[in-house]
Parts: sequence; C-alpha cells; structure tokens
Amino acid sequence: MDLGMNFNRLSRTEKIMLYIDNITPTLNKRALFSDGTKLFRNPSEPMPGDDVKIRFRTARENVDEVILVCDGKEIPMSKESSDRRFDYYQAVIHVDDNKVFYYFKIKTGRFCCYYNKKGIAYEVQDWYNFSIDPGYKTPDWAKGAVMYQIYVDRFCNGDTNNDVVDKEYSYIGDMVREVNDWNKYPEAMGVREFYGGDLAGVIKKLDYLKDLGVDVIYLNPIFVSPSNHKYDIQDYDYVDPHFGRIVKDEGEVLNDGDFDNKHASKFISRVTSKENLEASNALFAELVRKAHNMGIKVILDGVFNHCGSFNKWLDKERIYEGVEGYEQGAYVSKDSPYNSFFKFYEEDPGKWPYNNSYDGWWGHDTLPKLNYEGSKKLENYILNIAKKWVSEPYNVDGWRLDVAADLGHSGEYNHLFWQKFRESVKEANPEAIILAEHYGDPSSWLQGGEWDTVMNYDAFMEPLTWFLTGLEKHSDEFRGDLLGNHEAFFGAMSHHMAKFNTQSLQVAMNELSNHDHSRFLTRTNRRVGRTATAGPEAANANVNKGVLKEAVLIQMTWPGAPTIYYGDEAGVCGWTDPDNRRTYPWGHEDKDLINVHKELIKIHKNYDALMTGSIIFLGGGPMYLSYGRFDDKDKIIVAVNNHFDSLSMEINAWELGIDDADTLVRLILTTEDGYDLSTQFYRTQNGILHLTLPAVSGVIIKNSTAM
Repeated sequence: MDLGMNFNRLSRTEKIMLYIDNITPTLNKRALFSDGTKLFRNPSEPMPGDDVKIRFRTARENVDEVILVCDGKEIPMSKESSDRRFDYYQAVIHVDDNKVFYYFKIKTGRFCCYYNKKGIAYEVQDWYNFSIDPGYKTPDWAKGAVMYQIYVDRFCNGDTNNDVVDKEYSYIGDMVREVNDWNKYPEAMGVREFYGGDLAGVIKKLDYLKDLGVDVIYLNPIFVSPSNHKYDIQDYDYVDPHFGRIVKDEGEVLNDGDFDNKHASKFISRVTSKENLEASNALFAELVRKAHNMGIKVILDGVFNHCGSFNKWLDKERIYEGVEGYEQGAYVSKDSPYNSFFKFYEEDPGKWPYNNSYDGWWGHDTLPKLNYEGSKKLENYILNIAKKWVSEPYNVDGWRLDVAADLGHSGEYNHLFWQKFRESVKEANPEAIILAEHYGDPSSWLQGGEWDTVMNYDAFMEPLTWFLTGLEKHSDEFRGDLLGNHEAFFGAMSHHMAKFNTQSLQVAMNELSNHDHSRFLTRTNRRVGRTATAGPEAANANVNKGVLKEAVLIQMTWPGAPTIYYGDEAGVCGWTDPDNRRTYPWGHEDKDLINVHKELIKIHKNYDALMTGSIIFLGGGPMYLSYGRFDDKDKIIVAVNNHFDSLSMEINAWELGIDDADTLVRLILTTEDGYDLSTQFYRTQNGILHLTLPAVSGVIIKNSTAM
C-alpha cells in the first residue's frame, strides 16, 4: 500500500487494523474464536441460578492474556487446556434473572484487541456483544430440524369431493374458478384459482416426506378463508372444509358476482355448516396424529395482525347474517358483539355500517386490521386460539406468525401481545415453537419472552441468493457487484447472525424459496422478471440446477433449520407470487434433484456439528467460498465454486483444528450434471487444504476419525 497516497482515505477502524497488523505481526488473529454453542458456553441455554463456563480459543502460546468483560467487569480467564495448535481459556460466571452481556479482550505485548459475536474488533462494539438470557430456551427438536413448507392448495389433491367449484362464490369482485389441469401455470391474478390440494393430499404424501428426510411440516394457512392462500381468515376456530371434509353439501353455485342468494349458495352451506367444520377439524387432528406417529412435527400459520372482510366477526359480505349459530358481524349491526374488534372511522349516527371506513392493513379493505388495543375480548379470543391448536386434540408443534411486527397500533403493545402469546402457547405446550415472519433486525423480539426465532431472510436467504445468483429474492433486481462477492456474503451473514442468540439461530427457518418470493431455481437464470411481464415460461428458461445444488448444500450445512418450499426439491420454477405457487409436479419430478436433497439431508442429520455446532468462515474469492462447522467430535469443511470453470483453492483447514496427520474424506460432491458420493481422501499441507472443484459445484469434507 502506498501509505502516503492512501492512508488518509482509510476509516478509523481500518487505520487501527493496519497499525496493529504492523506492530503485532505475531498475533494469530484467525485462531481467535468463541461463540454461544455448548463447546464455548456450557450450559448454552442457562437457567437462572446456573454457573456458566465461558471458553475462548487462541493460537497456542500466542497471547499474553485473555479477559472476559462481563457487564463491564473484567474477569481474567485461565488457560484450561491446550492441544497441538490451540490454547483454550475459561472463566465461570454466575447468572441470575438478569440478561448478561459479554465480550473478550485479548492482550499481546502492549496492545489489545477485542472479540465479539461478529468476530475480531479493534474497539469495543456494544451492539455485537455476546449475551445470555437466563431461562431462554428454544425447543431442542427444532434445532437443525429439516422443515418442509406446504402451500396446501397446490401440493396434492387427496379428496376431490371438497374441491372449490366454478362460480361457487365471488371473491374480490369476480367469480372463483376450479382448475382442472393440475399442471397449468397460475394466472397473473391467480388468487381466485383453486387446484384442489387439501389435507387429505398431505396425509397421502406423508410417506414421501418421511422418505425425503423431513422432520417438520409447516402449513400455509388452513383456516376458513375465501382465497387459495388463506391469509384473509374468515374463521379462526375451524379448518376450511375445502381443505378438510365436506359431509354436508347443499345449495347451488352463484350466477353472478354478488351474494343476493347467499343463503342458498353452495359456498355458504359448505363453510358455515358445523358438520363440515367439525369434520374438517377432525381430519386435521388425524393428520397431526399420523405425522407424529412418523416422527414428523406440524406447524401452523397464524395470521393474527389482520383477518378477511369475509370474517364472521366483520361479515362485510353478509355471509353469516341470519345463519343459525352465528352472531351478527360488526359490519352488519352496531350491536354486534364484535364491534370493538375493528377500528371504524367517520361514524354517521344515522347510518350503519361506516361506509367501508374501517382500518385495513396497508389500506386494503379486504384485510381489516384487528383492533387489539381497543378490545380485551379480541385479545383473549386470539390468545385462546393460540392455545387451542397446540392443545388436545390437535397438538400442533408451533406457530409461524404472519407479519408479526405489524400487529397492534404501537410497538409497545406489539411486544406486550407477543409476551402474552408466548405465555399462552408455552403453558399449553412448552415444546411448541414460536417462529415469526420478519424482515430486518429481530433482536428486540428475541430476548426470551416473545418469539423463539424468525424466517431467516437477512442472515440466510438474501445474502445467499445475492452471492449465488446476483438476484434479489423476488427476481426484481440484478446486482453484478454482489454476484460471487464472498466478502459481501460473509459480511452480511456475520452482521445479521450477530442479531440472534445462538438458541434462536439454531432454529431459524433457513429457506431458499417460499410463497412470497421467486423460486430459487428460477433465480439461477439471473434474469429480472415477473409472470405478468415476462410470462411463466420465461421462469423455466436458462436455469442452472448446479447452482441450486450449491444452494441446497449450503442450506444443509448452515446453522439453523433448513426449510424446503414444496416442489423446490423436484425442480419447480416460478417468478414471485403468484407464479411461485405452482403445483407439485407429481409424476414429472426431477428425480436427480430429489435424490441430491435426500443425500444432503442425510448428511445434515448425521452430524451434530451441522445441527448445533460452531461455524467459522474459512475464506474465499470471486465466485467461491468456504467455511467450516465443528464441535468436540467432528470437523467439517464446506466449499462451493460458482464459476463456470473448474477452480483451485486453498482452505485454512487448521482453523477447524485439522492437522496434517488427519485424514479427510469427501462426503458428497454436487455438480451441474449430478452428484458424486464416491469416497475421496485428502491431507492438508501446513494446515492448508489444496482443493480443485469442477465448475458450478459444491463439496462437503470431514475428518475421518469419527465416521
């Protein structure tokens, strides 16, 4: 570096780093390590009253002193043990009911540096401190669990008797339509299309899911709703009979788009009949029971920020008016018991209802926002719903919470509600998981009293899709500067992962695709587009299955719960919503992709290091990267080459504690053409693994001493 020309352009932190690098060249910074896993913090999820052993790793005989700085108090750490390459320091702290923050100070000579959740630092950075929330525990079954997301209408039609039929009802100004061609692409405005997928179809495919290696099924909303996505819930107490069972079927389909003949319509008889509703709930209980018998958990989608204008509490479309067993909705009568459930405006004393002037989520009158602050009755109702479905006879294993940060009219109430929600759910089922949809920093909800974790966009989906495809997760933007940029990848991952506690990170839902974003396989074409502008066929063009395999390989080796969006494993493509909601291609599956998913899932589940172990970034360059996972038993190296040519790389295997005497064995190699499970052995030279990977490939390698 030409210091005369460039030194003044450096940031303060960069100047400090340059200074220390020149003054203390003997400090082996890459050897410094600690995290919140049980190898470096034991117990990793302490309870109030516990003594907690904190450990820190340095290069052998390389530092003068390691100090644990805990809540501002400096605690000298003693050297606990050493091996051929590292020294391990420890200190014991006692925790009570209060949250604890800590970081490490490393001294060598007259200089010191710091270590926090993001890694080495040259100044104290409080926002990256390690933390302990005594009593905060996430379910052990969810740590590293393989999840499978099912958009029910598009997965499998197991019962044709419950299918939505043409003109059964009107939804958002037009008639709904039954789709008879299972393989048809969804229309650009496909919210009124119904393909017939149902819970009977999920039951029918449980064997397939078990064979794939799935531990958990996450179902998009299944409660009564007029849409195929069901994020506008009509009745939280019951499963939609179109997904469940229709045992009583009366009435006729509509001839136009209104509900003048609502009491004779087939739709009303189907979704208000208590016989149908109870039969549908019973079918769902059967699904959960069968899944549990196979060792598979079930998570429901909770849409509690808003409901639908069809909801029995509002009844804007007057579906429930006069139907036996239902009270009048808030839109129908000022005397409705549900009037406080919604926030109305522009009251006209001489007129009811309020001319559509109620609070709608993002202004949508079809999605009335629930008015919790104005109704204790509503709050109690939803808390009872939360408890009902995790209790007998349904016994679901948790909730995924839709737009969870939006609930309520203030941040203060939002946090208060989720505290109550957690108490209700955990009281009924202490092992249930509470998993929220959230974009951005989730840390204020992950303090032990609200959510367990989130759908992991910031610390998984987004950095990964930028690195491997250069595309934003909706396929709405291409960034050539982020494609293959390993520094941006590791920088984003380390920053956003630092916002999690370890127990939250280990259960975070790590998805490549879902119902809100384009299919990952489509993103591999590096093309910006949507079905309305480019057409659905373009989503299938020029995709690269090798890149998808790289992504799955990373997904199955990254901290968290790898989550497959139904059909991704079978080669389904699609632009963002609604094209991402194509049907599962039964009979036309990509068997190679399914098989590589199976093999990678097996590897993921075979090693605790991949489920709950530490992660360390080993390095990379343009279009390639490598990282390691390890615990006290296994040391695993993961590397991907996203180039269209073969590539040789040098990997710092010594950072995992791998010695030149260790034999390393390849577990799998994925390529554009397939995958290879044949055994290949490696040795390091001076701690460096010299590795050559073919074009668009990924590899998992581990120490062979504990195969």
